[in-house]
Amino acid sequence: MEPDQTNIDAQIDYDAAIRYWSGVEPSVDGVLGGFGESTSVPKADIVGSMTFIRKLKSRFSTEPGKISYGLDFGAGIGRVTRDFLHKVCDKVDLLEPVKPFVDQMYRELAPLAEQGKIGEIYQIPMQEWVPQEHGKYSLLWCQWCCGHLPDDAFLVWLDRCKDALQEDGLLVIKENNVNGDDDVYDPEDSSKTRSDKNFRRLFEKAGWKLIATDLQKGVPKELYPIRMYALKK
Repeated sequence: MEPDQTNIDAQIDYDAAIRYWSGVEPSVDGVLGGFGESTSVPKADIVGSMTFIRKLKSRFSTEPGKISYGLDFGAGIGRVTRDFLHKVCDKVDLLEPVKPFVDQMYRELAPLAEQGKIGEIYQIPMQEWVPQEHGKYSLLWCQWCCGHLPDDAFLVWLDRCKDALQEDGLLVIKENNVNGDDDVYDPEDSSKTRSDKNFRRLFEKAGWKLIATDLQKGVPKELYPIRMYALKK
């Protein structure tokens, strides 16, 4: 029997989430909820992501060891692209709905833009994103933003990702997991933290194949576990 997420999902408010994040300082410390450069989180996060993707590169790129085009969902101020994605992708598009973050993103990524590493920057929320080009991307990277989508909207987004992805492409979702089986709502930013069980249920329901998963190492124990999921359509 599927878990009843109705009560939790009904509490998710897109506008409230935008208001919350628009009031957060557009910095690494701000987007990471206080776990900025003075903590182990930013460096450990990048090392963990790089290690994970290196294990997988030969399994999904059209040319072995080469990722042509990536998309960074919920990109914040561009930290993930600046420190990681531009190193594994020829070019990266970014999607972020919060205007102060996007304004800072342009500043953070200016050197990479001059090098031709930055493509389009979409100032829209995930639930409004519709792929403009079939099969454009070889890597879709979604980190710490899926919790703003109720399960039904998340399933719609997963279907759109299939259209945007190349046949041999890869979708990576990196999110916190609750320690039990039941999702938990966070009223502060109007999001929820899913269980590993619910993520896997939704991936299966949407027809994605989970080819690899790993836990992020080197982060404070008081945080929910952070898990990376590699998915192929």
